[in-house]
Amino acid sequence: MQSAAQRTEAEPFVDRFARTADGLKLHAREYAPLPPETGLPVICLHGLTRNARDFEIVAPRIAALGRRTIAIDVRGRGGSDRDADPAHYTAAVYAQDIIAAMTQFDVPRAVFVGASMGGLITMLIASFAPDRVAAAVLNDIGPELNPAGLKRIAGFVGQQPAVSTWKAAADAARANNEHAFPHRDAAFWDAFARRTYVARADGLVEPDYDPMIALAFQGQDEDAPPPDMTQFFDALAKAPILLVRGGTSDLISADHVARMRARAKDFTSVELEGIGHAPMLDEPEAWHAMIDFLARVP
Repeated sequence: MQSAAQRTEAEPFVDRFARTADGLKLHAREYAPLPPETGLPVICLHGLTRNARDFEIVAPRIAALGRRTIAIDVRGRGGSDRDADPAHYTAAVYAQDIIAAMTQFDVPRAVFVGASMGGLITMLIASFAPDRVAAAVLNDIGPELNPAGLKRIAGFVGQQPAVSTWKAAADAARANNEHAFPHRDAAFWDAFARRTYVARADGLVEPDYDPMIALAFQGQDEDAPPPDMTQFFDALAKAPILLVRGGTSDLISADHVARMRARAKDFTSVELEGIGHAPMLDEPEAWHAMIDFLARVP
């Protein structure tokens, strides 16, 4: 099932919709390629508490390079349906959802841009349906994760209350993310909030995700090591990979990057000084690396 809304000059995308195997509606933003088309479509997948608006800067840039670009809200985020059963909020379910959406959007194969959780989903898609993944940009994510970063994320996901103004939303976004983007101005944090929060009918502003996604972190032993996803990374590593790492990331380390490089067939990376988890991908170093990568992959 799919539909499209009228594209406007103010919004360089159309809204698209697909259905998951269990009947939920997924929302996506599709950006048409600037002719001539230069390669396969690009699928953009966001992080845990984010949504397709995370790519509102880089998605149209990718489309301008001649690639059809689709940024998808995974279930429970943005314009996609919330799930009545929060046990379904897992990367394996998200991966199956994205495969279903690709079929409905007539995208048999794509280059993936996966930010944080979106990168984990990309690894699983490469394991479940390897023919779907031609290449991947991983944004500050790998098969090994630092416990400190996971603990930080668990400390705020699902616990952000609704606020009364967009200024308060920007302040909350800054409090949770200033470690990753130090010395940014008020305009940056206002834009950040408008990507990650949504206005309710009663006028309050709240994070644009189902707070029940936090259940994935509950009941976990804080002393237990994070799950090792090396087998899924190995499936992805048969395709070309570009890794963008924040230089101060608390989720993946330089040692993790070295081990990824050793396991991959075609691996390039760029590190962004003074940025943590996770880069926005519009940073000059990240964007130039993506231009070079997209120019040489299918």
